[in-house]
Amino acid sequence: MISMPMALILSSHVAASPVGGGASQRVLNAAKIDTMLVPTVLYGRHPGWGAPGGGEVEQDQFEGVLSGIADQGLLDITDIVLTGYFADVGQVFDTAAVIDVVRKGRRVNKGVKAFAPTPAIIVDPIMGDAPGGLYVAPAIAAAIKDQLISRADLVTPNLFELGHITGRPLTDLASIVRAARAMERPVLVSSLPRHGQIGVLYVDSAEAWLVTHDRLPKAPNGTGDVLTAAFTSRMMAGDSARQALEHAVASTVSLVMRANEWGAPELPLVAATDVLSAPLLTLQAEAVQFA
Repeated sequence: MISMPMALILSSHVAASPVGGGASQRVLNAAKIDTMLVPTVLYGRHPGWGAPGGGEVEQDQFEGVLSGIADQGLLDITDIVLTGYFADVGQVFDTAAVIDVVRKGRRVNKGVKAFAPTPAIIVDPIMGDAPGGLYVAPAIAAAIKDQLISRADLVTPNLFELGHITGRPLTDLASIVRAARAMERPVLVSSLPRHGQIGVLYVDSAEAWLVTHDRLPKAPNGTGDVLTAAFTSRMMAGDSARQALEHAVASTVSLVMRANEWGAPELPLVAATDVLSAPLLTLQAEAVQFA
């Protein structure tokens, strides 16, 4: 049988807003990556619009969904684990345990081989943003830092989250690069103010690349979720880190451009799916030197 990439997403499900796990799922599906979404919350709309409706997925239900996936043998052929928003510390610990199971998987299930030889663990440490600070409980933020980041192959914080996780002051590009390198794994940092523009920075032990773009009038919720999923899909397709960065940022910006053009209050992830594979603009990454 022909194997297809398979991703396990553990994040929010928001019925009326293309954000969180739902946004991640749509972006990965557009890249022909199968997905399993295990929701941490079930909301009606993004909390930025007001009371979201719904609520947290109880731990026994969360664990039950994971058990069903495991019983089907799908953790053996999971190529990507993508973590996002958590509503409870127990969900974080359960996710850490699932990551360990995926790491030890046989990479075959019922005659179907996993697409990738080893799984990729992507941790989007959703915990807060500037200027508001943390919007999850401090215990959840601590659990993400202690339990998930140490297991990650890629961490995708925004600038506030990078500072919170590392405890370092981020005063300029050099200090941001040093903080990212201190995490001792590849890091994709978003929301960098840069000469009146916005930047996204990729850093690993060998290289650092920065892409900047003009600020747009309005950015709907969910751009961070789209960026992480788009970067992940390009890396799974074999792009270099630089290529994945350029394409992922261009795709995300293109979605926001479409939203602004159409007056859409949310990201048009279905109507503008084409820009995920064919962005409206080309962005060039610049190499960032570091000691």
